[in-house]
Amino acid sequence: MVLYEYPFNEGIRTMLRLEHLFDRLGQLVERDTAVDHHFALATIFEIMDVASRADLKSDLLKELERHRSQLQGFRGRPGVAEDALEAVVGRIDHAFDQLNQVQGKAGQVLANNDWLMSIRSRISIPGGTCEFDLPAYYAWQQHPAPRRRADLQGWMVSLTPLAEALQVLLGLLRDSGTAQRVLAVAGQYQQSLPQGRTYQLMRVRVDPALGVVPEITGHRLMVSVRFMRPDPEGRLRHAGADTTFELTLCA
Repeated sequence: MVLYEYPFNEGIRTMLRLEHLFDRLGQLVERDTAVDHHFALATIFEIMDVASRADLKSDLLKELERHRSQLQGFRGRPGVAEDALEAVVGRIDHAFDQLNQVQGKAGQVLANNDWLMSIRSRISIPGGTCEFDLPAYYAWQQHPAPRRRADLQGWMVSLTPLAEALQVLLGLLRDSGTAQRVLAVAGQYQQSLPQGRTYQLMRVRVDPALGVVPEITGHRLMVSVRFMRPDPEGRLRHAGADTTFELTLCA
């Protein structure tokens, strides 16, 4: 099944973008070629750009505190697995403490590294990191892969608390929803959302064998999924056929 996720607000949208970048970074760092490590460094700069929002850290800390307060209210209730509850609260506490200790914005330590910033200033320019533009960076790319990987992992340390907080929060959000099988009649599905509950994320799973792509829209009152099928030129056309898929709404 292919999973598509649709955020209902800007905060979740930012979190999903950062999660996507951290996932890409993790894959690139483990590879050995210099070009992979070049794009790993470019991804670090992208993370710094997305995380540069002044209120991001405080928003994440507030969300962690909100979840901790909610879960602590379940302590001592019948039917609650205390061990599992304590494990989740422990993860929240650790993520909160680590993020709270970060000084300034995520990656602020890296922003004070003149060598890294010289690369960052040119990496968005087409061909801007050639050896004649940045000879020191070119020399770094000639180092053995383990040395380059160690440098990248060292630069990633200041971003780890952000990655951990995102992993905890998005995990809790996704676990809050229950998947249901629904039918899009003639490729179109709409559902009204109940009043009094604020959903933050919509998840759609589609069988890849169907060859369709969901076009998702949503707000606090209604969600809509329209299934499209790419034509030979890649343009999306309305599929028009009844389509069964899996829908999860997460609050």
